[in-house]
Amino acid sequence: MEALSVDTVESQNNISAAEEKCQGTSFPRTCFNGLNALSGVGILSIPYALSQGGWLSLIILFVIALLCFYTGLLLRRCMDSNPIIKTYPDIGEVAFGSTGRALISTFMYLELYFVAVEFLILEGDNLHKLFPDVNFHIAGISIPGKQGFVLLTALLVLPTTWLRSLGLLAYISAGGVLASIVLVFSVFWVGAFDGVGFDEKGSLWNWNGLATAISLYTFCYCGHAVFPTLCNSMKNRAQFPKVLLVCFVLSTISYGSMAVLGYLMYDGNLMSQVTLNLPTKKISTKVAIYTTLINPITKYAIIVSPINTAIEATFPLQKSRSISLIIRTVVVCSTVLVALAIPFFGYVMAFTGAFLGTSVSMLFPSIFYLKINKAARKFGVELVIIILILVVGASVAVVGTYTSLCDIARHAHSN
Repeated sequence: MEALSVDTVESQNNISAAEEKCQGTSFPRTCFNGLNALSGVGILSIPYALSQGGWLSLIILFVIALLCFYTGLLLRRCMDSNPIIKTYPDIGEVAFGSTGRALISTFMYLELYFVAVEFLILEGDNLHKLFPDVNFHIAGISIPGKQGFVLLTALLVLPTTWLRSLGLLAYISAGGVLASIVLVFSVFWVGAFDGVGFDEKGSLWNWNGLATAISLYTFCYCGHAVFPTLCNSMKNRAQFPKVLLVCFVLSTISYGSMAVLGYLMYDGNLMSQVTLNLPTKKISTKVAIYTTLINPITKYAIIVSPINTAIEATFPLQKSRSISLIIRTVVVCSTVLVALAIPFFGYVMAFTGAFLGTSVSMLFPSIFYLKINKAARKFGVELVIIILILVVGASVAVVGTYTSLCDIARHAHSN
């Protein structure tokens, strides 16, 4: 994988690249960018995650937030150890050479790919919620509504993936933070004023769904790919730990609020996306769903662009416009096929969080830090914490990945 492509992943997630290059990013702007990195589709499934784990699993949400905050600090310490480190793949290369760079790049690309798949599933589910009676008929072929909406969304976003300059889309995608706030408020409004109420009791603990809950919780904190770039872009890099603290505290408040609201409203009846539970005819529901729908459409091209760039770099005619269009179209088509083959939003998210998110956000930062910083290998509090993170991360990765794959296989067979 080309390092430049992974650098693009991070720079595109940062909505003010031009400003950062000129004078560096201020503390408030970096906080905003960090929140945008952590604010995503995970907020839709956080109530479902809580229903799978029970009330006490909120403690696990806070623990995961704390561990991911600490591994974010470890990435910053890795950067401080070597001035050539600018991005996450740079850290991998300093730790383990080209193998380390290739490894972290691969996991980052896979994570982006499955997020793009999630976007299509999300669009299909929510558009079908709004228009349940719509079916599509093309050339005598009848296509069910949900699958048709996935195809329609893909056709809509396809031209945006052909663009080489994504500056405008990157700027629009910064609405992720605002979208999360609007979504939480809309769900609260449904519960408080639209007759649903907050009367459900829920269960205290649920062993059977715990692996799924933890995997979904982990997905919510998969922002580490952009942390090194955010840190490097700051006017004062010494303030980055404070940036992480602000971002993790505010995002945890947002995730926790949504989880509690949704669980009090629907208990064990929660679907993989809380918007699918909301009463269709209410204005607040339409606000929530339309807010949910706009964000993936604006972000899809940004998410898949680094993947496209990496694939194009492997071709000898990488500057050919026609080759570029073919590659980008094939990538979109492949995400459509995956979205249609495994249209299980919650389980795909659980797999992404368990296998990819845990690796990028917990395991790799800890391993890279121990490799780069020899002093950290001496027995002490820091080493104990890192070993704890590695044990927890490995456990979540193994159990969560196995559980999510079993769930996907079971539901695919039943369908």
